[in-house]
Amino acid sequence: MTKHTISQQNSILGEAFACECGVILGGRMTAELHAAENNLCSVCLGSAEEEIAPGLARGCPACAGSGRRKEQITWQLAYAEAENLITMSVVRGIVARFDGPFHLSEIADTVRAGLGLPAGRLPVGPRVRDLLLQLQAAGEIAMLSAPDEMLGSDMVLYRDPRWQRARTLGL
Repeated sequence: MTKHTISQQNSILGEAFACECGVILGGRMTAELHAAENNLCSVCLGSAEEEIAPGLARGCPACAGSGRRKEQITWQLAYAEAENLITMSVVRGIVARFDGPFHLSEIADTVRAGLGLPAGRLPVGPRVRDLLLQLQAAGEIAMLSAPDEMLGSDMVLYRDPRWQRARTLGL
């Protein structure tokens, strides 16, 4: 089986890419087409990583770090479905029911329950986050990050519910 991971190359002619199969690709669109033809993610070009900044990479969000086309398409379809179901008016209506501060997860859980979606069915959290950021940009809400607890005058405690651990950060 031929490998087709594509990487960016330094070139005096501009943006160029090379595939492990030996093909030299003359631009981003050509590289994306070659990746798609070989069932690779057209965002990370099969590397499974996204370079956020020079020397700083994370798993590709488009293909869930798999580098494969199938996962990329599945995610894109799920996100498109979430965009159709979870509208600004839905999120605005839920936010209006809260008298005080709320967690993003509370809004996402309310949306999920209201639409009768099982956990993991659609990317509800990311869609709700995007809409809350739009509401913040429009000046309708103010989002902030608050510590779970103050420890004296110079220490705060943030709890991570996913890992059931606590860590302290000095101010």
